Amino acid sequence: MGKVYYISKNVGLGLLALAAIALATIIALSIAYDKERAKNRGTSGDGAADSTSVPSPSTTPSTPKEPWDHYRLPKSLIPFSYNITLWPRLKPNANGLYVFTGHSSVHFRCEKETDLIIIHCNKLNLTSFDGHLAKLTALAGATAPAILKSWLVVKTEFLVLQLSSRLTVGVTYALYTEFLGELADDLEGFYRSEYTEDGVKKVVATSQMQATYARKAFPCFDEPAMKAIFNVDIIHDRDTVALSNGRDIASEDSVIDGVAVRKTTFEPTKRMSTYLLAFIVSDFISIQSTQSDNLLIRIWARRKAINDRHGEYALNVTGPILQFYERYYNARYPLSKSDQIALPDFHAGAMENWGLVTYSETSLLYDPVMSSTGNKERINSVIAHELAHMWFGNLVTVQWWNDLWLNEGFASYVEYLGADYAEPTWNIKDQIILYDVHRVFAVDALASSHPLSRKEDEVNDPSQISEMFSSISYNKGAAVLRMLSEFLTEPVFARGLSSYLNTFAFSNTVYTDLWNHLQQAVEDTPSLHIPHTVHDIMNRWTLQMGFPVVTVDTRTGSITQKHFLLDPDSVVERPSEFNYSWYVPIKWMKTGVEQQQYWLLQKTDTNSEMRVSGSDWVLLNTNVSGYFRVNYDLDNWDRLLSLLNNNHQALSVGNRAQIIDDAFNLARAKIINTTLALRTTKYLSKDRDFIPWESALRNLNYYILMFDRTEVYGAIQAYLKKQIQPLFEHFKEITANWTKDPTGHTDQYNQVNAIGIACKTNVKGCRELIKGWFRQWMENPQHNPIHPNLKGTVYCHAIANGGVEEWDFAWAMFKNATLASEGARLRSALACAKAPWLLNRYLEYTLDPTKIRKQDTTSTIQAIARNVVGLPLAWNFVRARWNYIFQHYGKGSFSFAGLISGITWRFSTDFELQELKKFKEDNIHAGFGSGTLAIEQAIEKTVANIKWVNENKAHVLKWFTEEST
Repeated sequence: MGKVYYISKNVGLGLLALAAIALATIIALSIAYDKERAKNRGTSGDGAADSTSVPSPSTTPSTPKEPWDHYRLPKSLIPFSYNITLWPRLKPNANGLYVFTGHSSVHFRCEKETDLIIIHCNKLNLTSFDGHLAKLTALAGATAPAILKSWLVVKTEFLVLQLSSRLTVGVTYALYTEFLGELADDLEGFYRSEYTEDGVKKVVATSQMQATYARKAFPCFDEPAMKAIFNVDIIHDRDTVALSNGRDIASEDSVIDGVAVRKTTFEPTKRMSTYLLAFIVSDFISIQSTQSDNLLIRIWARRKAINDRHGEYALNVTGPILQFYERYYNARYPLSKSDQIALPDFHAGAMENWGLVTYSETSLLYDPVMSSTGNKERINSVIAHELAHMWFGNLVTVQWWNDLWLNEGFASYVEYLGADYAEPTWNIKDQIILYDVHRVFAVDALASSHPLSRKEDEVNDPSQISEMFSSISYNKGAAVLRMLSEFLTEPVFARGLSSYLNTFAFSNTVYTDLWNHLQQAVEDTPSLHIPHTVHDIMNRWTLQMGFPVVTVDTRTGSITQKHFLLDPDSVVERPSEFNYSWYVPIKWMKTGVEQQQYWLLQKTDTNSEMRVSGSDWVLLNTNVSGYFRVNYDLDNWDRLLSLLNNNHQALSVGNRAQIIDDAFNLARAKIINTTLALRTTKYLSKDRDFIPWESALRNLNYYILMFDRTEVYGAIQAYLKKQIQPLFEHFKEITANWTKDPTGHTDQYNQVNAIGIACKTNVKGCRELIKGWFRQWMENPQHNPIHPNLKGTVYCHAIANGGVEEWDFAWAMFKNATLASEGARLRSALACAKAPWLLNRYLEYTLDPTKIRKQDTTSTIQAIARNVVGLPLAWNFVRARWNYIFQHYGKGSFSFAGLISGITWRFSTDFELQELKKFKEDNIHAGFGSGTLAIEQAIEKTVANIKWVNENKAHVLKWFTEEST
């Protein structure tokens, strides 16, 4: 998601006044605007502005006094339906601005007497009716009070109406507004996406409402609990197609202000939240299929993409995934159609709008010739994630954003089940260990982490809401729910879900509602025994941050748990009512034999069954089903390392990855010594599986980040070269000298690892291989000989080892790329250059939307910062332009935190720490938006890095030097 724009004041000067008493239809909106706009500037500056009334009283920001100074809506009014008409202009007006006009009527019921109507409205210019910004009527013969004054509050994004008397409890009212908005390219609300096809510039009007952007499209009660039915009409050019959540049920052609248009009417939506609303106008085309229950499934994209058959894979997996979820949830898909559309400009990977799911092109379009296996898996997984939301999130929605984890964590877990159903040979469920469990461990082990479920009063303004879209909500949510499913068993878990979804369909819940239904499922299963209620067990995992490290001493059978912190000297300022103790479900094995699940219910315990001697060994957390780390006594560590060296396949790929990841992180936390962690990688020269290798490379990457600017790096490279050489030769052999694909799904990923590390460490023949492939492509740009799976690695290394000629060629190929995934690979690879002037030029390109799309700006800067040469350049670039970057790319964006963490992840010196602190201090006035927590975490990580480097540098250098000979 991108920046937030205010409507330009020039908008009003370029349009005529809307006639307030004339046609109360969109025809009126298409013409007169100037006179009223001259009187009504709409929102301006930092305060409030209105048509004829006095602006809202100023208040002290820290102590809001009036209802409109709070970010949350009062509970006095409850909407139940909207009638919305919108007309986006796909061509600029005389001032070069793209705009949309519209009118909306919201019907709401008064639940509590009030003489105020407060409704969200942001960056819309409202028409004045007799000096007021809306019309109020009462339904069913009642009388509505007069509007005394009306104004807009910019800070809290409200339209406020002061009434002459109180609204009557139980009476239904209608609030009518007419408005004009900017169809900006900010990727928020109702916005503009552009692309070029056959040399012609095309414009798409599309939407992104999550989390707080529906208010930019029309005045609304923009909170997830304020569900309503939406009746949508879209006016659009006749050579375009309009889409919304429901099927189109009528269309009417007319001429408005000399423009031939069509009005498309859509069936009413189900009762749903504002953030799930969607409308799109484009000249896209689709492919479709119809399921046996008459459900229409369509994939929409640019004409060329559809004609080139790039939507077929998505179409093929959508039906089976929907059918799987219907069975899994025991609940029918409640809509008449499922549209999925690929957008050229879209900051989020995808958005689960009910019935009209929006995707970035890389998340939906697959080219069998040009796309990689990774592209295909991503499309399958993202579709599975978004379709999981059709029930969990859309049908049943959290009451407020503090429980976002329930929506996103659930979809992030269940996507593995849906994706596995669509592609059963991929064994995709194993990858949750890498992409969710291990990924979020790194964040949740910080003292600045936060619980899954935060208090409502901690999540108020849009930036705080955007900050909830983090790895804690997605990845930890997935890991914890997977653990819950494991100890309940999947059938019991699914029964509880089904009961929950069917009970609360079309309404809102808090997380305890789910616990209630899962507990009932447990009580209905006499054979299942858990030591406490679902509430008591899960509250410890959701209401306190972090996770435990479980330590077992196999000499005595003693077993303990302790809050795991990456920096044991850091201070946890957030108290816990559970004293950082968890009810830990432990699946384990002894010398290869699975044992009965054990529950650790206090901080210390003894389990005599875990006492072993001789060659016997114990392994806790089999298949990494639990959300905790494991430590052992040194004897058991030695036995596990011996097992890896002698018979690594005795352990699953997940547990091999777990042993490596646990050991490295235990060492960083000073629980075991660093050389023990490094020893877990010695066996890898014998391992050919992706998941353990990926775990090792991620952890060794920390050593590279800490030391690639020091003398230690040479020894690390030499060791990696020694370990990767057998894997490189293995793939060279099974691919017949790189002429065919590995057969296994994850083998194709590990081939990429083998080539990438071999080229970094200068394994003989690797760089020559890559240089040859890339040179062939340069000599014949119309024919790319590089396999899609290897393109990202080949491009990066060819550019890194090349010069301006290679860079300029890749840039030209990037600009000409018609497949988004190909463009993404090239865009990332361009950041691999080693010439500082090329990287500085590329940094300048990132702020030019004609060169780098706005949705890609922050990720491109991060890619440059990943390059050891590019790090200081990116850091200086961001500091020098922070105000601009924050204003244009950071406000409200829930991906913005990644820019801060991505640029600072190598920081490991006192000088860098002081620079980081000064950066925070210098920009307090500008703020960090959804990156506020990220800046605190960056400081915390840097402090920990400094300590770790100082304490371990000599040992690390010695170990790698000895092991690389």
